[in-house]
Formats: sequence, C-alpha cells, structure tokens
Amino acid sequence: MQEKLFAANLLDFDKTIAKPLFESVKFPWEAFDRLSEFIIETGKALPADEYDTPGENIWVHKTAKVAPTAYLNGPLIIGEGTEVRHCAFIRGTAIVGKNCVVGNSTELKGSILFDSVQCPHYNYIGDSILGYKSHTGAGVITSNLKSDKSLVTVAIEGTRLDTNRKKFGAIIGDGTEIGCNSVLNPGTVIGRHTNVYPLSMVRGYVAENCIYKSRGEVCAKDLGAR
Repeated sequence: MQEKLFAANLLDFDKTIAKPLFESVKFPWEAFDRLSEFIIETGKALPADEYDTPGENIWVHKTAKVAPTAYLNGPLIIGEGTEVRHCAFIRGTAIVGKNCVVGNSTELKGSILFDSVQCPHYNYIGDSILGYKSHTGAGVITSNLKSDKSLVTVAIEGTRLDTNRKKFGAIIGDGTEIGCNSVLNPGTVIGRHTNVYPLSMVRGYVAENCIYKSRGEVCAKDLGAR
C-alpha cells in the first residue's frame, strides 16, 4: 500500500534539477527537510554565464522571463524558459523547473515545480511538489496547514501515514490536471495523469489515471479510449 506514495511512483526524477534530492528519499515530502540546503548548494554550482543572480541565493536562468512586478525571495532557482508573470509572489525555498509558468498573483513557497508545470492564475502553492507537466487551474489552493495546527498525515485505504510535518500541502503526480477553484487539503497526494473536477475539495490519496468528481466518486479512466 505505502509504495503508492513512494516518490518514484509519482514523479519523473529526470524532469527536475532536484533529481539528486529525490533519489535520496522514499516519500516525496521527505525532500522538504533538505530543500533549502539543496537549493543553495546547487545554485552555487550553476554556471554563471547561464544564470543571473538578482538577489541573495537567487538563481534565474537568463532565458527565463520575469515580470518587473514579480517578487522573488531566496533561496530560489528558476529554470530555463520559465515565465514568471505579473505580481507573482515567490517567497523562497523554491525550485521552479524549465518551461514552467508561475502566473499572475500566484503565491509560491517551500515548493518544487518540476519541468513544464503551469500554475498560471491566482494559485497558492505552499509546501507542495508538482510533477512534470502538471497543471493547476485558476484559483487552485494547496492548503498546507491544518486548522488545529497538528502534524499532517496522509490518508490511504483506511489508514493514516504520519509525515511528521506541521506544514505540508500536496503532491501532484506527473501530468495531472487540477480543475479551477479546487482546494487540496493538507496531506493530499494525487497520482499520475489524474483529472480533478473544478470546485473539488480533495483530501488523502487519489490514485493515478483517475477522474476525481467528488469525495467518494472517483472513477478510473478508460485508457483504451485514448
């Protein structure tokens, strides 16, 4: 059962500069423990002719487009070909991969965006990991703190797995689509290539290759129809 939550079963490590970090963990949220240190170590080794350093512990690839109204705080790495749009708010301890979009008024902190991730409109992405080519619709929120401030657990098949983290939002698998104005509650893990309907409230583990319509109404995709 727990293997469904292993990082290697949710994410393609070849699609992030953080591959060495993920190869050192079993569960993806364990990567948060060394994220800040990893960003600084990796950033210092990046080629100076390819990356600008607009602030302390901030590395932005020279091909990335960052709006003058965007706010960047370190430690932070922004990859090749990425677009950071008007009034985006990146609070730091974040990796934004290649060819990503961090959209207008999107807030990002303590998170890793794999390559080709899009968070294009009014999103909050906190203490979360978004896999390769995943996409969050307008207004999607990854809620990263429980109302009672207790440690976050991941619910899967009738059991709860301790993460030992007070702040932990969501893990979104490769190629997954999250519909507009959905809320992913703390400790949400969604498998690869799953679609979540708009206005959903998601909690716990959702399997790969599924369509999430509502809590208790999740159906497998007809892969043969592709």
